[in-house]
Order: sequence, then C-alpha cells, then structure tokens
Amino acid sequence: MTRGKISRRMELMGHVWPIGGGKGGSGKSFLTSSLGRLSAAMGKRTLLIDLDLGAANLHTLVDVPYPKKCFSDFIRKKIPLLEDTVIETPVENLYLISGAHDNLDIANLPYEQKIKTLKAISRLDYDHILLDLGAGTSFNTLDFFLISENGIFVTTPEPTSIENVYRLIRSIYFRRMRQYFTVTDFKTLEQRVDETFGGGSLNKPECMMRVIRDRYADVYARLADDFKRFRFRLAVNQLRKHDSPDLGRQICRIIEKHLALQVDFAGNIAFDDHVHDAICARVSFLDRYPYTKTAVDLRQLGKSIVQTSGQQLQIHYS
Repeated sequence: MTRGKISRRMELMGHVWPIGGGKGGSGKSFLTSSLGRLSAAMGKRTLLIDLDLGAANLHTLVDVPYPKKCFSDFIRKKIPLLEDTVIETPVENLYLISGAHDNLDIANLPYEQKIKTLKAISRLDYDHILLDLGAGTSFNTLDFFLISENGIFVTTPEPTSIENVYRLIRSIYFRRMRQYFTVTDFKTLEQRVDETFGGGSLNKPECMMRVIRDRYADVYARLADDFKRFRFRLAVNQLRKHDSPDLGRQICRIIEKHLALQVDFAGNIAFDDHVHDAICARVSFLDRYPYTKTAVDLRQLGKSIVQTSGQQLQIHYS
C-alpha cells in the first residue's frame, strides 16, 4: 500500500505511560506526579515528562519551583539531546523534564519536531516514563498517547468530562488508523465507509475497520494487532461519596458497545479536599495524608503500573 511522503517506524517500550484526559481539571498532573512518586518509592528510576505543551505545571507538583532547563531547550536546539534536559527532583529515583519555560507557541509543535521528540523519548533509559499530556484531541496529544501500548485516560464523574474522554478515546483509535494511510487513500476510505454504512458511520471505528478489512487486508491485520496489544486503562478521579463506584466500569462497557474498543477500568480515586491543601502548600499529598482513601486508591493504581511490563510496539508515522 502506498505510504505518505514521510514514513517512520519506531519500536517503543511498554514502560512508557501516557496520561491524558479530554477535559482540563480532571487531575492529570496530580495523578502523574503521584504515580511518579509511588514508582520511585518502589525503587524504579522514574522520569516524568511534562507534555502539556503551553500549560505545563508538573514541576510545581514535584517541588521543583524554578527548573533550570526544560523541553523547549531541546526543541530549539539549545540542548541537543533530550536526556540532557532531565533534572533531578527532591524525591529519590524521580526525575523530570519540565515544560515550565515553554512559550505558548510550543502547543503547535511542528510535525518534524514531534517525530524528533517521539524518537528521543524512545531512547531514554528509565524503568518507567510517565507523560503528562494536554487536554483535548490535538494531533500532538493523540500521537504522544500512541507512543506506547500502555496509557491511562483520566476522567471525573461530571458528564462533560465523561463525554470529552469518550471523544479522546475515539480520536486516538482513529488517529492510529490514519497513520497507515496517505491523505488521498484515507479520503477514499471515508467515502467507502459512508457509502457502505451511511450517516454517522465515520464516527464508529468498527465501521472503519470493516471497510479496511475488506479493502486493505494487510493494513487491517496490522491495525488489529496494534489494537489487541493496546492496554489502555480508564481511571475515574475525584469520585465523591454520592457517585456510583461502578461508573468507570459502565463507561468502559459503553466504549466497548459503541466503539468496539477495549479499555480496562483502572480504578477510582476518591475526592479529598486535602488534595487542594497539599498542592497549595507544595507538599506531597501521599506523604502528608498517607492513610486517606485517596492515598490508598493512588497506591493501588501505582502498583498496577509498576507490575505491568510491555513488549516492543512498532509505531508507524505516515
């Protein structure tokens, strides 16, 4: 099958964990920093990368108020190697690539710079790498999420947050399909899907996959293998007492029913006003409030990350 002018293949390891949500305020950065602390406490060399481009704040949550270097230094070639932008945090085994000094225009990361970043991340030598991604469905967010076979979607119980994370999940799978086609071939695919299944079918991955299976058997086989190896998880953050503890499982079932996609429920993280207090005081919530329900929930989720190991996954960019 004809590829685009630019075709990339990278082998990426399952120890990279993108963390994203469809809506701002879902607690992605808090979750990323907490999981990073837990991983480091278990003796794993852990790197946090702030890829919430243009709105980075992860450094504050790991007590690095004034990072001396950041991701932009790599993009602008001020620092030639991404690993040289890594800074130590006060937490043993925990390291950071900050976005603290990034300009707002970095949110529109050009394609070639994005490919350069993806390849550079794949070469970093850490036990676990956690990516704090921006909210929404920009191509940058989708492609950074697709860097690994693992990943965590974060939502809160509010209907707007659930709707947005649903759109994010759908967009990631569509983006993966798109990466196998040229612009012309993908437009042809969309036309055939619309002709075969009618209105609304372009929003359903299973309809796209059926036409790909019938028309592009080789691509279908590779996509099916990719989707089978994806181990994406959904975490429900800020769950209050009146919220259903089964909400996350219900969302996963809806995703499977309407999108024919497998997303596993990772667990609930209880709402706690002390999170706000810890962030404002710039202290570790896990250290200051270790016996709260929220801390217990975070530790449970952290164990699943440390215990999960992935094989190499080949990612194609066209």
